Amino acid sequence: MRNPLDVEDVFHYSMKLLLASNSPRRRELLAGLGWPFEVKVLEGIDESYPEGLSPEEVVRHIAREKAAAYTVGDDELVITADTIVVLGDEIMGKPTDAADAVRMLRELSGKTHQVMTAVCMKTQCKQHELCVITDVTFKELSDEEIDYYVNHYKPFDKAGAYGIQEWIGYVGVTAIRGSYFNVVGLPVQRIYDELRREFGVNLP
Repeated sequence: MRNPLDVEDVFHYSMKLLLASNSPRRRELLAGLGWPFEVKVLEGIDESYPEGLSPEEVVRHIAREKAAAYTVGDDELVITADTIVVLGDEIMGKPTDAADAVRMLRELSGKTHQVMTAVCMKTQCKQHELCVITDVTFKELSDEEIDYYVNHYKPFDKAGAYGIQEWIGYVGVTAIRGSYFNVVGLPVQRIYDELRREFGVNLP
């Protein structure tokens, strides 16, 4: 007789995997793992954070707060995530407008920064989180290149005002240390490993 609390069997036969994100990039990346999932997004989640936290603590805090907003059924596992770009001690979120995007890219030009993505995975019985950090180096970007990218690609929904999979990544990124997919928006390799290890998820 099968143990009804066998997490691996429950997931394999009936568990619903939920992605709590509107990001088309995160949807595409999670789909690449081969597991079926649904998108479930709650509006109005508070993404503020206490003062005095380190950048990694900030991004972990926001991912946890997103997870806390969801009530999951006994057959559900929800995945929440948050990504920030960090240059020195400055956290770069999404730009407020074109001028702010230009400012961010000028600051990133010719430097190495970190992209941090925190992920929280939650069922009724368990919550597990992770944070992946990738170093990204830009060449010296000209004002012409920055203006072209901002005007044509309008990266206002992207932390740090850029998408590495877009034109600016093709022409401007000279080095990456760590997960490329983390920079796109979701560290799928770690998610795959930890869903299998922590929640007993089978291969697709």
